[in-house]
Amino acid sequence: MKIIACNGSPRKNWNTATLLNEALEGAASQGAATELIHLYDLNYKGCISCFACKTVGGKSYGKCPIPDDLAAVFKKVEQADAVLLGSPIYLGRVSGEMAAFLDRFLFQYSVYSNPPQSLFPRKISSGFIYTMNATEEQAKEMGYDRGIAFQEGMMRRIFGNTESLLSFDTYQFEDYSKVVSSRFDPEKKAKRREEVFPEDCRKAFAMGVRFAKQAMAGI
Repeated sequence: MKIIACNGSPRKNWNTATLLNEALEGAASQGAATELIHLYDLNYKGCISCFACKTVGGKSYGKCPIPDDLAAVFKKVEQADAVLLGSPIYLGRVSGEMAAFLDRFLFQYSVYSNPPQSLFPRKISSGFIYTMNATEEQAKEMGYDRGIAFQEGMMRRIFGNTESLLSFDTYQFEDYSKVVSSRFDPEKKAKRREEVFPEDCRKAFAMGVRFAKQAMAGI
């Protein structure tokens, strides 16, 4: 049993990566082999709109043909029993690296049919962890829920079971005094990181446990 996670944050030891690692630890506690892939370490670009993955009878039907670093990642995911993605929210959306990854990752398996179909080899559990500086109220006011709901719909269509974990009002800087950020209260941010972020970590760990159990049950 193997569970793959992809980190769409440029930071390898901060909020998003921490939660992804917690999820993988939860999966490992149930006997799963795990791997965390840092997208910012890879060399790739977004979809080039060649439609080779949509060409009937083509050798790349259902497969992205671009021979860059994502080719190996896609192969690993197709062999995995669950996939977990994670990204900070930048300007109301996922990071640029994650956006480019999603364009390539999801589009190759999505069929222009009515009703829409999936070319992913089988059903597996999938999940997305979002971290953001916004509070829950601010995220709702700015419409983050619409993008997250769309992403859930795409992943559900392609992989089957999916779920999202949202970590709000995260601690962005190690030292707020060194950054122009007067709209934030560093003490409140620190208190939330001390009191609330650990609960988000527990939720991520529990997600990993669920994914491993679902994989073992064939769900």
